[in-house]
Amino acid sequence: MLLRQVIGNVFRRIRLERGITLRELAELAQVSVPYLSEIERGRKEPSSEILAAICRALELDLTDLLDEVQFDLAAFREPQRLETTSIQVASTSYAPTSYRSSTPQAYALVA
Repeated sequence: MLLRQVIGNVFRRIRLERGITLRELAELAQVSVPYLSEIERGRKEPSSEILAAICRALELDLTDLLDEVQFDLAAFREPQRLETTSIQVASTSYAPTSYRSSTPQAYALVA
């Protein structure tokens, strides 16, 4: 799924939840109805200025829009299993004597 599609879905969902027509939102945001429709359908990638205008028209903070987008994107993401590995770190000669250990220490890395 493309980011522009998720953004468009979020805008459409919020607009419908608030009972605003496409034409009303386009007038409030000062964009054309066809262009707003293209954004909602994920066919056009809006500039940051257009995103801000639509958010203002919906009385929506940009951070709230991004939270909704993040939530929707997470739903499409497949869970990933983290793999671990270990490394051994040997003492170095430049460490103070009080911090030196005669046995190497193991650390786990998560990638």
